[in-house]
Amino acid sequence: MTIRMMLISSAAALAAVSGAQAADAIVAAEPEAVEYVRVCDAYGTGYFYIPGTETCLKISGYIRTQVNAGPNASATTGNGSTVANNSDWDMYTRGQVQFTAKSDTEYGPLTGVIVLQTNADNASSQAAVLDSAYIDIAGIRAGLFYSWWDDGLSGETDDIGSKVTLHNSFRYQYEADSFYAGISADELEDGVFKTGENGNNIGIAVGLGGKAGIFTYQITAGYDTDNEEGAVRAMGTVAIGPGTLGLAGVYSSNPNSYYSKSEWAIVAEYAVKATDKLKITPAVQYYGNYGAINGNTDFANVDAWKYGVTVDYQIVDNLYAKATVNYLDADNADGVTTGFFRLQRAF
Repeated sequence: MTIRMMLISSAAALAAVSGAQAADAIVAAEPEAVEYVRVCDAYGTGYFYIPGTETCLKISGYIRTQVNAGPNASATTGNGSTVANNSDWDMYTRGQVQFTAKSDTEYGPLTGVIVLQTNADNASSQAAVLDSAYIDIAGIRAGLFYSWWDDGLSGETDDIGSKVTLHNSFRYQYEADSFYAGISADELEDGVFKTGENGNNIGIAVGLGGKAGIFTYQITAGYDTDNEEGAVRAMGTVAIGPGTLGLAGVYSSNPNSYYSKSEWAIVAEYAVKATDKLKITPAVQYYGNYGAINGNTDFANVDAWKYGVTVDYQIVDNLYAKATVNYLDADNADGVTTGFFRLQRAF
């Protein structure tokens, strides 16, 4: 075989092998596009789209450490319950996380909120609670949430709210730019009851409020069907000088789940904005017919005064300190001084 024929044969064989390998080659698939988290600015800051959906999610919360002082100081475990403590001081820590989901519908934003809370009186005494969980759409809210009776003035002296303000409820609330009004049906299963009575556990509450220039206002009322008693409360604030004056009054026909501290009470406070970071709020409250008697059926014929001051200070962004001291003086008892110091990191 000539050299020329050998070269031609080798080239043909090489071409055949290369063709076979090309036919058997594995072609790599194109990588799928990675969907990074997108910012959702339709509902304010902090929201992002859940990947693959049009639902916006916000995660927020806080870490709180607080020292309580006073006779038989106690630590809250969430939902209004406390841990008994015979000491004159007590320290507890709380961690709270809130998940807020929102999406657009033909009826307006559909909102879902879950608030998880864990309170630790110490390493061996802890309680995890569902602090809130509700659905909200077109002004209708259903689930576990705080009522209007949980609202109060800015300081820590006023005592004009319900003993328990977290309920399973159905509520409708109309909202405009500077006004709201609503009605709710509340389950009062852990409310205040007359001796030996615990019936349908239903309460009806109404609330309205808003802003008018330098004024804010709120009126709240509730009727406890089991106790067949009700309460009404009015609050308002007005900017005066370097601070804000807050006034409130409450009346209760007899002890019930909406108000049971006294037959009536009035409170005044003045929140002074001393600096951009420091606020000082002195306050005073007067109780008429203070305390429940006869198995929670009547108010006592006792008057009481409460005096206090609250100091709020922003240490840095998202880190706050709060301290309060209060003195309660009732006609039928010695005066009692209580207070707390709190550090809270929000996120």
